[in-house]
Amino acid sequence: MKSFLRRFESFASSPPAVPWVMLLVAVLAYGLFVWRHGFYWDDLPMTWIRYELGPDALRAYFSTSRPVWAVLYQITTKFIPQVPLYWQIFAILLRWLGVVIFWMILRELWPGRNQMALIACLFFLLYPGFNLQWVSFLTSHFYIVICIFLLSFLLMLWSFRMGDRYWVLTVAAMILSLLNLWMMEYFYFLELVRPFIIFYAFYETETGQRFVAVAQRTFLYWLPYMAVFLLNVLYRAFVFTNVAYKNVLAANLRADPIGAGSVLIRKVLSDLWLVSVQAWSRVFQLPTPAVDGPRTTVLYIFTFFAVGILVFVFLSRYIHDEKALVRNSTLWIIFIGLIAMILGGGPYWLASLELSLAFPASRFTMSFMLGIGLLMAGILELLPTRIRIIFASLLLAFASGKQVMISDAFRRDWQSQKEMFWQMIWRAPGLQPRTLVLMNEELSFYADNSIGAPLNWIYTHGDRAGQIDYMLFYPTNRLNKSLPALQKDIPIHYDYIAGPFDGNTSQALAFYYDPPACLRLLEPDLDSNNRFILDDSLMREASALSNPAMILNDGDAQMPAIYSPEPVHGWCYYFEKADLARQFKDWDEVVTLGDQAFKLNDHPNNPVERFVFIEGYAHVGDWDRALKISKESYKVSKDYVGPLLCRLWQRIETETPDGLGRSEAISNARNLFACNP
Repeated sequence: MKSFLRRFESFASSPPAVPWVMLLVAVLAYGLFVWRHGFYWDDLPMTWIRYELGPDALRAYFSTSRPVWAVLYQITTKFIPQVPLYWQIFAILLRWLGVVIFWMILRELWPGRNQMALIACLFFLLYPGFNLQWVSFLTSHFYIVICIFLLSFLLMLWSFRMGDRYWVLTVAAMILSLLNLWMMEYFYFLELVRPFIIFYAFYETETGQRFVAVAQRTFLYWLPYMAVFLLNVLYRAFVFTNVAYKNVLAANLRADPIGAGSVLIRKVLSDLWLVSVQAWSRVFQLPTPAVDGPRTTVLYIFTFFAVGILVFVFLSRYIHDEKALVRNSTLWIIFIGLIAMILGGGPYWLASLELSLAFPASRFTMSFMLGIGLLMAGILELLPTRIRIIFASLLLAFASGKQVMISDAFRRDWQSQKEMFWQMIWRAPGLQPRTLVLMNEELSFYADNSIGAPLNWIYTHGDRAGQIDYMLFYPTNRLNKSLPALQKDIPIHYDYIAGPFDGNTSQALAFYYDPPACLRLLEPDLDSNNRFILDDSLMREASALSNPAMILNDGDAQMPAIYSPEPVHGWCYYFEKADLARQFKDWDEVVTLGDQAFKLNDHPNNPVERFVFIEGYAHVGDWDRALKISKESYKVSKDYVGPLLCRLWQRIETETPDGLGRSEAISNARNLFACNP
């Protein structure tokens, strides 16, 4: 045992141990649910385009905004299949690789400051303002660009102390710098941190030089990289002008220099506060077992203590190895971190984009992570060593626990989305082409564009020559825009990623999804006043457009492999199948499914889910059963369910023929539910 402890102490004190520590922290924070995650947000349309429509379609998708970045996707998708688990692991490894490169840069700039380097890297690794880690197909390619950017800086620093390889390393660093500038805008202005890094590298290694002499030498060594930057600026200004983020700030400054300038200053200060203090304050949001569940709470506690103890142990290893604190050096750490933060916001302030910690806008915080990590590590250097270690360990433990909570939220949303599409395919085995699907915004990590991709993936088969057959809109997001109004007979034209969609509001289906309740196809005569449907979802109004004739009973919908396996057939399976049978007036099938459903160790989570069976039993003449189930629904909420039951029984009265017990049952229903004659 003593021998093992000695070996562990020796390993923990060695530089090669640090990358492994950071990998373990990354796995604890981001990988505990890794096999239960799927594709989120833009992952769905992008993987659909690449794997289903082909690499040419993906190239066309990027051609108008980031054509060079598309090359990365062409490369990675050749050896990584369309399996969410692989992409989740890939994203974690790439995030870790970027942190390792960052650690190597810090060791080059501040040799002997091992504790500071580890703290800065862990702050970068666990930054809580960015919550798109699990959008793995997209973020893995973000991380590739980060690695390219950081590797350019590392090769540059190596070139300064490897004189015989200076130009080889410099040219390689210039190529990597160019790739970062070409691929995307997020880390564009971070390239301008380079002269400050060069200046500090010369200023610290060659003491005694005058400031002006160091500045002159810095300019000479920066010239190749400055040329690369300026060439790219000219390229974007005059050659490839269709960039993702337009320069709005310049026009505003020309129109009103003083007003636009003051707005910019306030915006910069508020955004820097947002991505630093507000972002890190989120780590103190603790799990609630009643809301987050006992398993997530246990995993949070486990990760909190595991990361906290691990970080404390390794930071303590460096107490005696740390060089004496040099205040000037620490101020440089803070200064470069602050400069990196300010430059990190350049693309967004230039384009007048709103920064936010909410999903998915938090992707913009990626360019601040390096600067914030360095700034916080520098500030902690001003504290006494033991206080610094305790504070950093606690803060990082909270941050890792917060990431576990976010990870579980993504896991739940993926599960909800999978169940939603399985219920949809049970309810609608096929759809007429050019169907518009309207739905409420229930899923947290998916836009309507996101789930429009699997909608087409499931229901479109064969070559449609670039025509998009199905479109999914959230009315809350599209009304008065792509969806002019919630009225019938309005043409809908929408350019959707891989092609145009042409439909009509009279060819629409309105679904409402509020898990654990089942997905429901809304009915115009019932749901226009259904108070179980949230007011601000606009789905009561959308129910008037729901046209079940767009559903085919014998369709050829096929569920993609990423949604396998099919869920266990519980209550929602029988509800959806019964609702499909009701649509086609197969009342015997409705009753058969009802008999099976009510024997399950499962139950409806919305009283309206019983309505299909009430109607089914009524149509086959089992009036006692229809009334019994009606009473069960009524008990849930007399105010909410009563008016709906009245409408249902009015429909039953209209559609059922005279028979034994019918008049009495209808009369009883009117009396029980206080229906107006």
